Amino acid sequence: MQGLQQAEQQQELEQVQQQIKVTERQLKQQQKQLNKAEQQLQQSDRALAKASGQLQQTEQQLDRLEQRGSELNAEQQQLQVELQQQQSQLAAQLKSAYSLGQHDYTRMLLNQQDAGKLERALTYYQYFNRARVNQLAAINKTVLELESVKTQLVEQQQQLVSVLSEQQQQQQQLLAVKSEQQQAVSQLQQVLKEQGNQLSYLRQNETSLQNTIDQLRALAQRSLELLGLTANKGKLRWPLNGALLQGFGENRQGGMQSRGILIQGQEGKTVQAIADGRVIYADWLKGYGWVIVLDHGEGFMSLYGHNQNILKQPGEQIIAGEAIALVGMSGGQANAGLYFEIRERGDAVNPLSWLSKNKG
Repeated sequence: MQGLQQAEQQQELEQVQQQIKVTERQLKQQQKQLNKAEQQLQQSDRALAKASGQLQQTEQQLDRLEQRGSELNAEQQQLQVELQQQQSQLAAQLKSAYSLGQHDYTRMLLNQQDAGKLERALTYYQYFNRARVNQLAAINKTVLELESVKTQLVEQQQQLVSVLSEQQQQQQQLLAVKSEQQQAVSQLQQVLKEQGNQLSYLRQNETSLQNTIDQLRALAQRSLELLGLTANKGKLRWPLNGALLQGFGENRQGGMQSRGILIQGQEGKTVQAIADGRVIYADWLKGYGWVIVLDHGEGFMSLYGHNQNILKQPGEQIIAGEAIALVGMSGGQANAGLYFEIRERGDAVNPLSWLSKNKG
C-alpha cells in the first residue's frame, strides 16, 4: 500500500515538474515575442525620427531658398530702377552736350575771337565727357550686376525645384515609415493583450524611467547657474497647446497611475521648453519612445515623451519656449500626443499645479 502511494506521489511530482517546464517554455516564448515586438517598435520609431529629421532639414532648406529668392527679386527690381535712372541721366547729359555743340563752339574755335568763351566751352565739354564716361561705367556696372542676379535667380529656381522634388519623396517615405510604426504598435499591443501582462509591462517601463531619472539627478546637481521653477509656479508655459487626455494620478491602460499628463497633439508640431534649462537626456526609452529631459536647477526637471523626433542634444542650453522636439506617437502610442512630467528632486509632481492656467 505504501509503495503504491509513493509511486502515485512520484508520478504527481513528475507531472508538476513537466508542467513547470511547459510553463517555462511558454514564458520564454512569450518573452521572445515581446522582445521582438519591442525591437520592431524601437526600429520603426528610429526610422520615423530619421525620416522626419530629414524632412525638417529639407523644409528649412526650402525656407532659406525662398528667402534668398525674395532677396534676389528685390535686388533685381532695385537694380532695374537704378539702371533706368542712370539711362535717363545719360540721355540728359547727351542732350545738354548736343545743345552746347549746336551753339557756337565750332565758330569760336575757328575764329578765336573770344578766348574767355572758348575756355568756358572747352571746360563744359570736358565736364560733360567725364560725366558721360562715369555714367557709362555706372550703367555697365549695373548691367553686369543685374545679369549676375538674373543668373543667381535661375540657379535658385532650379535648386528650389530639385529640393521640392526631394521633399515630396521624403514625405512619401515618412508616410510609409508611419505605416510601419502603426503596425509595430498594433503588434506590441496584441502581444500584451494575448499574454495578459499589460500591468507588468507598464511597471517595467516605469521602473526603467525611474532608474533613468535617478541617474540624471547626479547630472542635474551640477547646474548651479539654473534657478529652478519655484518662482514661476503656476505661470510656466505649456509645452504643447492641446486638450488634456490624461491627468496626473489617473489610471493608465493596465491600471498604473500616471506620474505625468498626456496632452493631445498633431504629429510634427513643435514641443516647447516650459522654462530655461539644460538638456541632460535625449534618447529612446522603453515605453516612452523618444524622450528629452531638461534640468532647470534646484532639483527640478521636466520630461517630454512619445516624441516623433528630438531636436536637441545633451549639454545644450535651452531657453523658455524654444522648440526641443516634435510631437509624435513613439513608444507604442496609438495616437499622437505628448507625455509630460515635472520632477522635483526625483519625485513626480502634478504639472497642472505648475503650468499656467492659460495654455496660449
